[in-house]
Amino acid sequence: MKTAISIPDNVFQDAEALARKLKKSRSELYSRAVREYVARYSTDGVTEALDSLYADGAAADEFTKTAARRTLRRSEW
Repeated sequence: MKTAISIPDNVFQDAEALARKLKKSRSELYSRAVREYVARYSTDGVTEALDSLYADGAAADEFTKTAARRTLRRSEW
Protein backbone atom coordinates (compact mmCIF):
# COMPACT_ATOMS: atom_id res chain seq x y z
CA MET A 1 0.00 0.00 0.00
CA LYS A 2 1.26 3.44 -0.79
CA THR A 3 0.89 6.26 1.68
CA ALA A 4 2.18 9.79 2.13
CA ILE A 5 3.46 11.08 5.45
CA SER A 6 5.20 14.22 6.66
CA ILE A 7 8.29 13.95 8.82
CA PRO A 8 10.93 16.45 9.90
CA ASP A 9 13.84 16.90 7.49
CA ASN A 10 16.41 15.67 10.01
CA VAL A 11 14.46 12.43 10.61
CA PHE A 12 14.22 11.88 6.86
CA GLN A 13 17.96 12.45 6.42
CA ASP A 14 18.79 10.06 9.26
CA ALA A 15 16.47 7.44 7.79
CA GLU A 16 18.01 7.83 4.34
CA ALA A 17 21.50 7.37 5.78
CA LEU A 18 20.42 4.29 7.73
CA ALA A 19 18.71 2.76 4.70
CA ARG A 20 21.91 3.19 2.67
CA LYS A 21 24.01 1.74 5.49
CA LEU A 22 21.71 -1.29 5.85
CA LYS A 23 21.36 -1.60 2.06
CA LYS A 24 17.59 -1.52 2.39
CA SER A 25 15.01 0.44 0.46
CA ARG A 26 13.34 3.39 2.09
CA SER A 27 10.04 1.50 2.01
CA GLU A 28 11.53 -1.50 3.77
CA LEU A 29 13.16 0.69 6.42
CA TYR A 30 9.93 2.54 7.20
CA SER A 31 7.88 -0.66 7.13
CA ARG A 32 10.22 -2.38 9.59
CA ALA A 33 10.33 0.67 11.84
CA VAL A 34 6.55 0.92 12.03
CA ARG A 35 6.24 -2.84 12.57
CA GLU A 36 8.66 -2.70 15.51
CA TYR A 37 6.94 0.36 16.97
CA VAL A 38 3.53 -1.31 16.79
CA ALA A 39 4.90 -4.49 18.37
CA ARG A 40 6.48 -2.52 21.19
CA TYR A 41 3.21 -0.82 22.11
CA SER A 42 0.90 -3.76 21.47
CA THR A 43 0.46 -5.51 24.80
CA ASP A 44 -2.14 -7.95 23.48
CA GLY A 45 0.49 -10.08 21.78
CA VAL A 46 2.56 -10.34 24.94
CA THR A 47 -0.47 -11.25 27.03
CA GLU A 48 -1.59 -13.87 24.51
CA ALA A 49 1.87 -15.41 24.38
CA LEU A 50 2.11 -15.61 28.16
CA ASP A 51 -1.42 -16.99 28.47
CA SER A 52 -0.58 -19.67 25.92
CA LEU A 53 2.66 -20.53 27.67
CA TYR A 54 1.00 -20.96 31.05
CA ALA A 55 -2.00 -22.80 29.61
CA ASP A 56 0.34 -25.44 28.20
CA GLY A 57 2.02 -25.84 31.58
CA ALA A 58 5.42 -25.08 30.05
CA ALA A 59 6.27 -22.58 32.78
CA ALA A 60 5.19 -24.66 35.75
CA ASP A 61 8.62 -25.27 37.31
CA GLU A 62 9.54 -23.36 40.47
CA PHE A 63 12.53 -21.55 38.96
CA THR A 64 10.38 -20.08 36.21
CA LYS A 65 7.65 -19.01 38.65
CA THR A 66 10.18 -17.29 40.90
CA ALA A 67 11.90 -15.55 37.98
CA ALA A 68 8.54 -14.39 36.61
CA ARG A 69 7.51 -12.95 39.99
CA ARG A 70 10.80 -11.06 40.31
CA THR A 71 10.52 -9.70 36.79
CA LEU A 72 6.93 -8.58 37.31
CA ARG A 73 7.84 -6.79 40.56
CA ARG A 74 10.49 -4.77 38.70
CA SER A 75 8.25 -4.02 35.71
CA GLU A 76 6.10 -0.94 35.43
CA TRP A 77 2.56 -1.82 34.33
